[in-house]
Amino acid sequence: MTSIANILDMLLEAYLWIIIARAVLSWFRPSPYNPFVRAICRLVDPLTYRISRTFPTRIGMFDMAPFILIIMVIFIQRFLIRALFDIGTRMGQGG
Repeated sequence: MTSIANILDMLLEAYLWIIIARAVLSWFRPSPYNPFVRAICRLVDPLTYRISRTFPTRIGMFDMAPFILIIMVIFIQRFLIRALFDIGTRMGQGG
């Protein structure tokens, strides 16, 4: 169970950096044909779109959806992954 928690934690950490990269890319006009840019957009945009549809996330010119997504990922890391680590250590101790 701790191995699964470690893998999930690493994936969420990588996704956190992808969200940050997407937010930084939104400040510029990168080529939409760049495969790197397209991959980042495909990974982040569907979730930020759902957040924007659920909550009003625009404050002036700023879209807070990536920030909300970052908070959600950190919440999952702090609580769900921690719970999986705890379950894994209890299983390893024999109960």
